[in-house]
Amino acid sequence: MAKYVGAIDQGTTSTRFMVFDYSGKVVGYDQKEHEQIYPKPGWVEHDPLEIMQATNDVIEGALNKLKIDVKEIAAIGVTNQRETAVVWEKATGKPVYNAIVWQDTRTDKICNELAKDGGQDRFRTKVGLPLATYFSGMKVKWILENDPALKEKAEKGEILFGNIDTWVIWNMTGGPQGGVHVTDVTNASRTFMMNLETLDWDPEMLEALGVPRAMLPDIKASSQVYGYIKGSQLDGIPIAGDLGDQQAALFGQTCYSPGEAKNTYGTGCFMLMNTGTTPVQSKNGLLTTLGYKIGNEPAVYALEGSIAITGALVQWLRDNLKMIEKSSDIEMLANTVEDSGGIYFVPAFSGLFAPYWKSDARGVIVGLTRYINGGHLARAVLEATAYQTAEVLEAMNKDSGVELTALKVDGGMVYNELLMQFQSDILGVPVIRPTVAETTALGAAYAAGLAVGFWEKVEDLRANWAIDKEWHPQMDAETREKLYMGWKKAVTRSFDWVEE
Repeated sequence: MAKYVGAIDQGTTSTRFMVFDYSGKVVGYDQKEHEQIYPKPGWVEHDPLEIMQATNDVIEGALNKLKIDVKEIAAIGVTNQRETAVVWEKATGKPVYNAIVWQDTRTDKICNELAKDGGQDRFRTKVGLPLATYFSGMKVKWILENDPALKEKAEKGEILFGNIDTWVIWNMTGGPQGGVHVTDVTNASRTFMMNLETLDWDPEMLEALGVPRAMLPDIKASSQVYGYIKGSQLDGIPIAGDLGDQQAALFGQTCYSPGEAKNTYGTGCFMLMNTGTTPVQSKNGLLTTLGYKIGNEPAVYALEGSIAITGALVQWLRDNLKMIEKSSDIEMLANTVEDSGGIYFVPAFSGLFAPYWKSDARGVIVGLTRYINGGHLARAVLEATAYQTAEVLEAMNKDSGVELTALKVDGGMVYNELLMQFQSDILGVPVIRPTVAETTALGAAYAAGLAVGFWEKVEDLRANWAIDKEWHPQMDAETREKLYMGWKKAVTRSFDWVEE
């Protein structure tokens, strides 16, 4: 009898394989990093074959450590770095080019060209996204234009495209020997090619990007059996869950009701709010995206706010200013003072993401006096993460018409007590950290387990979710308002710094 569900978590810098039990606890895992390739400034690539090798290695590593009978694993889920594009030959499984990573900016000319007729939001009502280098459709267009011989092959279906989830599932289910070519609604919603209403590839978008339909995967639910693993130690086990990483975290955090939201604190921050079964078009700089789709049930949509620099600012303090030895030291340094001494740090190192989307902004520290010391700077660095989150949440409240009552948090920075308390203070709502912080892999495992009946319904998953720690607001409304107004004033000082 099945006792476990596994998840392949293919991230930007590493790949993990995790095994969970019925209560959602991690029983074993293995992890392996892969190379980051930077051919030119602003270009970021991965080797898709290295990613597949790492995937097979971590599966083997985890199973060897666990020493369980593989037959006890009910199903496998997949979660992945989103918007990273792979194009490969169907007959051989050989990539025609390296994977172009979500952070890559080489498609800026393509975006500018498309924005000439109708601006940055030209296609927003169809796809929920602004024209930006972030999304994978533009990357496919670039690959096809880079090698003219590929276009004809693409039209014949001889070369295939997918985000990383599609590449992993195709390889795991047989590759050139009948691999299943699929993606799910969450990943498809990040390509710039899926229609939010029909949940299918949009003919107008395919024409605008010059991407042939024949090279695209079939769009499926996030929780259903796609195929069975061939080869590897997991031979015969169904792959039954597929979600982009931030949507998987939303699902793992059991945000199943409209208005429930989670925030993942990593290099950047990604906040997603469940908006129910109808897409909400953002008027405040957020992305309209798919949250998840379980089997034949209606799709659930989400609003997403992406913040570029949060944990990366702590690393900057560590690596560039050498003010701390390790990232966790920032809390002790920040605790040497009672507040930030009136300074604000706006980390617009590469422009501002949500809700501003200003690429010409640059980082500023404002309010400096002779009184300021290293402790104040450390505190301002942490507070910047909380303020940026508050701005995204404010945009979400305006767009959704739903006032958030509590924020579920995950990611590396949630163990910083000072930050979490200040986050609760500046939002004026409780901040809640769950007992299982590995919510991304857990979300993929949940989707897979639901598809095969390991868990019967989403309510079973809610029962697994437990609070590790909760922070409540301790700041009065007047102080909160004054500090937040100061932050907004500081942000305006970062605008229009880079002149063309």
